Amino acid sequence: MYRVLISDPLSEDGIKPLLEAADVETIVDPSMSHEQLLEAVGSVDAMIVRSQTQVTREVIEHAPHLKIIGRAGVGVDNIDVEAATENGIVVVNAPDGNTISTAEHTMAMLMSLARNIPQAYHQLQQKRWERKKFVGVELKDKVIGIVGFGRIGREVAQRAKGHRMKVIAFDPFLNEEKAEKAGVKHGTLEEVLQQADFLTVHTPLIDKTKHLINEEAIQKMKTGARILNCARGGIIEENALYEAVKSGKIAGAALDVFEEEPATDHPLLSLPEVIATPHLGASTIEAQENVATDVSYDIIELLRGGTVRNPVNLPAVSSEMMEKLSPYFKLSEQLGVFLSRVVAGTLERVQVYYSGDLLDVDTMPLTRIAVKGILKRHLGSRVNDVNAFKTAADKGITINEQKSTSTQGFTNLITVEIESDQETRTIAGTLLKGLGTRIVQFDHYSIDVVPEGHLIVIRHTDQPGAIGRVGSLLAEHQVNIATMQVGRTNEGGEAVMVLSVDKEIEGDCHEKLADIADISQVQCLTL
Repeated sequence: MYRVLISDPLSEDGIKPLLEAADVETIVDPSMSHEQLLEAVGSVDAMIVRSQTQVTREVIEHAPHLKIIGRAGVGVDNIDVEAATENGIVVVNAPDGNTISTAEHTMAMLMSLARNIPQAYHQLQQKRWERKKFVGVELKDKVIGIVGFGRIGREVAQRAKGHRMKVIAFDPFLNEEKAEKAGVKHGTLEEVLQQADFLTVHTPLIDKTKHLINEEAIQKMKTGARILNCARGGIIEENALYEAVKSGKIAGAALDVFEEEPATDHPLLSLPEVIATPHLGASTIEAQENVATDVSYDIIELLRGGTVRNPVNLPAVSSEMMEKLSPYFKLSEQLGVFLSRVVAGTLERVQVYYSGDLLDVDTMPLTRIAVKGILKRHLGSRVNDVNAFKTAADKGITINEQKSTSTQGFTNLITVEIESDQETRTIAGTLLKGLGTRIVQFDHYSIDVVPEGHLIVIRHTDQPGAIGRVGSLLAEHQVNIATMQVGRTNEGGEAVMVLSVDKEIEGDCHEKLADIADISQVQCLTL
């Protein structure tokens, strides 16, 4: 008999698979104290939480029989995934359960924003009948700009088309061909901003998307456009939105999420053009049931010896295999991160080659980590070692792995190649005994770079003085060069310069570097 602990409130219908399983004893106690939780986990094989219970390292270490932790939702911030992995415990979540709920809530907010429904109802509650005050706009023929075209963005697009809206979407994994198949127009972020009558965001919150819709972005939008956020607080810079609505640049906003919650005293709530809800995107009976059901089935499947559908942490690898692979984990991710920062266009294919010591090893875990490194630029922590392949497939990216006898003189070599709709870029790295990871090839240039810290990648024409001009400019901006590597194929031809610097370049330094004679491209990245 397996014992499953549910320590947060969940839909009873959602956990029905557990309640009806003959070989499962389900313990439901959403009100236990921390001390009671530590005692309860000592005898359970699985546990399910939402956001209330904090599954810390301490909790995990008090659970010697625990095999799986289920999060009835998407985020796993309240679970110490590293501690779970170290103890051989699988962590699963339910990434699809609230897709429809959030898309429908976005449309409800969209229509309420267009027709001033909350404001008009509030006036009626005060016994005031003011029809002329709440003249709205129709959705028909309006342009809805969707930033983030994943599961929820696609569902919003389908519903918007049902209202005869014109849909333009931006997503780093979306290109013209994929957009055409989805029946929407593909645009750059700037094009979406410029064309949207209604702008809705559906991206994860990562460094790249934090304050994505800021003052600069809002100024590119039409005067009188409207903005919605039912995704994550922080994607929209709230102070900039406040000023834009107050000035009339933005006609109104609909927000389900805020950067800091609860947000009962937020300045945006003082503006009559703004409507808001208290993070209700996933708050439907069906969504609550779906996430609980998805996690329940995964738990039953794993306890009975099967595989789970939505794992979050690293799958089980034998200790012998782990000993062989673990030295290469860091290198694999570094190669993926590096290449993802320099490739242009929409990703279509990833090819990973292994040679030398890695010929006779199951390298699939390394490929997963490399793909994670590539995808995390746009998806952040939402992509992990386990779901990397599925996430890539969902984005239409093909993954291939190949073993090669060509070592180029190295004991071990990992080569990652990315093909986009614009170009193909390649990087190769090795693990030097006692010296750590090295990038030894970038495209067709031989280099020797430690893939850590702040790096500047410069493509230029091999001419006398190019290196000196770069060094002088960085010195003017108080940027110290730690190392410099230059690769070229022939004298006077194309070359690449990779600099390791002590700090991230700021201000107009990047622009001035790009303006130096004979330099064609400057890319800055941090590993």
